Amino acid sequence: MIKVNNITKFYPTEKFGRYYVFRDLSFELPSRTHIGILGRNGAGKSTLLRLLGGIELPDRGSVVSDGVISPPMGLANGFAMQLSGRDNAKFICRISGDTGTQLSARVQKIKEFSELDGFFERPVNTYSSGMRARLAFSISMSYDYDYYLIDELTAVGDKRFRDKATATFSSLKGRSSIIMASHNLHQLKSDCEVGIYVRGNGEVRVDDIHTIIAAYTADQDKG
Repeated sequence: MIKVNNITKFYPTEKFGRYYVFRDLSFELPSRTHIGILGRNGAGKSTLLRLLGGIELPDRGSVVSDGVISPPMGLANGFAMQLSGRDNAKFICRISGDTGTQLSARVQKIKEFSELDGFFERPVNTYSSGMRARLAFSISMSYDYDYYLIDELTAVGDKRFRDKATATFSSLKGRSSIIMASHNLHQLKSDCEVGIYVRGNGEVRVDDIHTIIAAYTADQDKG
């Protein structure tokens, strides 16, 4: 499980002092359960993912887990845009501890899974958003995590990529958790059991995915 214990997260602003994203936020997420995160742009979904993944630290409180959590994986998550897909994959694998034959094997696995073919050897700044998504997704899924954090990653890309992502999510059910932020309600309803609604102003609600989608949709209809 992942426990969020009374976390507060703020960012300093020049004119208005501290901008609080979350204040004294607490909730618990189950293990081996796929979880969808909903909320309008700017509500704090990506900040929450970074806090869960340890990329950012709360100003107060803590996040504790009984498993290994991936870093949040998004469209351009830490890519060196001038380097090739292969070089980016190698770099991420090295800082994750891979060396020698293990490194070579994982990079080959990433290349095959991404289906980038010759573009794997080209700079990432020549990629479309869908190609970057495929590279990011392939790198993330080449490791065995207890929790995979996905930030709007499968909202782009062609149908073949989305189908592959969905099949991968299904294969992880009962073994690992996917925690994904997405605006794709159909995908969240299909792939997830639990939902997190980040409403903004520090308010977060956790419930079953159908209840969360209904609450989010009702708020959207109100404008």
